Amino acid sequence: MSTVENKEQHKGDTRARTHRDYSTTLLKTLFLLTSPHRTRMPFLGQDWRSPGQSWVKTEEGWKKTSADDTNNNVSVESFCKAEREECFIKENLLLSLSYDMAAKKRKKDLMNNNTKVPYFHREKWIYVHKGSTKERHGYCTLGEAFNRLDFCSAIKDTRRFNYVVRLLELIAKSKLPSLSGVAQKNYINILEKVVQKVLDDQQNVRPIKELLQTLYDSLCVLVQDMGKSVLVGNINIWVHRMEHILQWQQQLDNIQINRPASTGMTLTDLPVSLQLNIMQRLSDGRDVVSLGQVCPELGALTEDRLLWKKLCQHHFTDRQIRKRLMMSDKGHLEWKKMYFKLSRCYPHREQYSDTLHFCSHCHILFWKDTNHPCTANNPDSCTMPLSPQDFINLFNF
Repeated sequence: MSTVENKEQHKGDTRARTHRDYSTTLLKTLFLLTSPHRTRMPFLGQDWRSPGQSWVKTEEGWKKTSADDTNNNVSVESFCKAEREECFIKENLLLSLSYDMAAKKRKKDLMNNNTKVPYFHREKWIYVHKGSTKERHGYCTLGEAFNRLDFCSAIKDTRRFNYVVRLLELIAKSKLPSLSGVAQKNYINILEKVVQKVLDDQQNVRPIKELLQTLYDSLCVLVQDMGKSVLVGNINIWVHRMEHILQWQQQLDNIQINRPASTGMTLTDLPVSLQLNIMQRLSDGRDVVSLGQVCPELGALTEDRLLWKKLCQHHFTDRQIRKRLMMSDKGHLEWKKMYFKLSRCYPHREQYSDTLHFCSHCHILFWKDTNHPCTANNPDSCTMPLSPQDFINLFNF
């Protein structure tokens, strides 16, 4: 046989073998697609690194298989077992669907109704991401951080109470329209808890009244622009919330601080130097004035020039003080008058016992006493405290 004939015969055998392999592969594929118990479909989760789940196509549809089922061969015994379990699955299918619908309905009612229980997380720390990656989609917003961080427990802590109140005030001034509907509802729920705590403890009445007034003034402006999608929700809901704010203001106005029973020594029984030392611990000049109205002895001490000088130096810079110098007829500096004049022109220095911290290495926002999972060699070097304004600026993209 010639070389040419050998080559032609070899080509023919190759084509025939290729055709048989293609036909065999096609038949196997059709068998897997039509078989009710042999077809498997991977199901990938939100995490792209997840191995997924294994599903089997049956006459009733796709069903999840167990983890120990590693091969595609189904024995006769397992097939009969599946047939016996089919009736049981059909009987419980409707019941399972009803359970799922009931769970979704409870979640929807919790989100939409006027219940007092807010729907939000209570996490000690969160990851603040500002862009999309393979692991995380989107970015963290102010509303998301406000929902997820544990602010309800924070208002119960004396060290964090003023921090949360200041944050609520800043949000009420300019950031309330940027919150989502859930975050806005969460804001009102936390505010209600704050008011209730003040009514129970009879402390911090003035800052809460100022917070409610700021929020009410902002809502009066925002409700007028409801047609422009400034606030999320029906306008009647926000009008109802404004009525609640007026009721809270009325309750705070009617609060009567109970005089504690005398247990011995009082403030006026202490030496004058100790009384002045205690007054110097007050950071708000209005509290000093209120203390001076208790009795004439304390009123005389609250006029101390050194007391008001330290208040001015604590809250304001030397440059600000030099711009607002006020002299008396005798040539002395009027520190008390300067303090209130400076208060109208410049913001007070903010000082908090406990604040939120931000780790620049792992981009995690956490409370000070919470150990976040930092991967840096020296975690203290890459963490910084955040004031309430810094917390808001963190989400300005």
